[in-house]
Amino acid sequence: MTQPTFLGIDVGTSSIKVIAVSPNGQMLAATSSPMTVNVEHPGWSEQRPEDWWTGTCLAIKQALSEIDSPDVLGVGLSGQMHSLVALDDSKQIVRPAILWNDVRTSAEAEFVRDTIGNDSLRRLTGNPALEGFTVTKLLWMRNNEPELFDRISHVLLAKDYIRYRLTGELGTEPSDASGTLLFDITDSSWSSEMCGLLGIDKDLLPPIIESTEVAGRVTKQAAGETGLAAGVPVVGGGADNACAAVGAGVGTPGEALITIGTSGAVVSPIAPPISDPGMRIHSMRHAIPNTWYLMGVVLSAGAALDWWRRSSGGAIFDELVAEAGTVNAGSDGVTFLPYLTGERTPHADANARGVFFGMHGGIERGHMTRAVIEGVSFALRDSLEIMKELGVDPEEAVAVGGGAGSALWLQVFSDATGLPLRTVSPSDGAPLGAAMLAAIGAGTFMNAADAGIAWLTDLKSVTPNAALRTTYDDAYGRYRLLYPALTEMFSATADP
Repeated sequence: MTQPTFLGIDVGTSSIKVIAVSPNGQMLAATSSPMTVNVEHPGWSEQRPEDWWTGTCLAIKQALSEIDSPDVLGVGLSGQMHSLVALDDSKQIVRPAILWNDVRTSAEAEFVRDTIGNDSLRRLTGNPALEGFTVTKLLWMRNNEPELFDRISHVLLAKDYIRYRLTGELGTEPSDASGTLLFDITDSSWSSEMCGLLGIDKDLLPPIIESTEVAGRVTKQAAGETGLAAGVPVVGGGADNACAAVGAGVGTPGEALITIGTSGAVVSPIAPPISDPGMRIHSMRHAIPNTWYLMGVVLSAGAALDWWRRSSGGAIFDELVAEAGTVNAGSDGVTFLPYLTGERTPHADANARGVFFGMHGGIERGHMTRAVIEGVSFALRDSLEIMKELGVDPEEAVAVGGGAGSALWLQVFSDATGLPLRTVSPSDGAPLGAAMLAAIGAGTFMNAADAGIAWLTDLKSVTPNAALRTTYDDAYGRYRLLYPALTEMFSATADP
């Protein structure tokens, strides 16, 4: 007998992940292929799309080999946002992909801000012009690699290149298109106004389909390279944060997704779309039809704690956390800014840096560790506070990522924000959400809510300790004072 299955593929920066899930939600396989990032110059970050494809083929083959007689009913795709894949008129790669975390495009981001203006950016795209967005990378090519820019006939995002290799079809979907800064989030279409003002030929941009819509079918050539059967449907899929929300069952206003991974994020679904007048937080289309989300991003979340672990002589993580658990809430006045590589929300300041403040002779390692955990929690609270200003006040959140596996971190976050939390199983995030989208596209489920009910199980719940609210409000107040007090110093000591 065959084993019906859906595949979810996530084109990440550090690895390509593939999971296989049965129609009733049983996890059948989970595989990955590691990826490396090329840093040719300081601030650059590139990968070869061909390596994504090679890694995808290897991970799919491995996943299928772990299932008895697999019958793949559909494939969903998720991937890193913003990364530019440029193809020529023969659909060959023009240059390595410029990734989301590449910061060479400061001049181009400033050009977009000066040309479009913040009011029009907010109205059209819901987002500020930052180095990470795809259009700045396209403009950088026009300014610095004109011969290569002139060869571009098609622009794709990371997961969309993999779908092209699987199906031969070019396309993207609204959640990933939202990260290009060329997409009108209200009309859910490419913005003729943005393209016109920036001198970008709209014909370079791919057709837009919905995330659960079948975008193509596996070709014979791709079948030979991946082990999939020819003709398997491949859906539009979604951006990694949108798919992570789907994979955690977060698709309804009043909910939120808290990601405590290497970086951190707060995602809260909304309908209809709204955007921040101060452009401190992102507004994107969800992978769920007629739904949007607000998103705040913290560049160093788990990465901050890992940095502290390494700086503490490579201490054992569990030992550090146990020490932090013996320290009073508020870390006895020690405050940590987790801006080790700059910050995205709410400051959008690449020059910001990490800071410990408030140490004295009685401070021990446990205080520092707890201050790191609290500092990251406060950085995520910044996004929640902005959402509240905009009338979006989640009643509960699902926590995912490595930090969600720490009972102390979950409790600290809940106490520091006043937000109830829960965790779910499976906790595979973006690739699980991609598999759910494939199952919806195949007709197994009507919508993401039905898929979440069928595939997800609540694991544990955490509620805030009301007795600590004043303590944490005071500690958060200290945290909020530090960045404005140090902004000029950050700028003055920035790398040239």
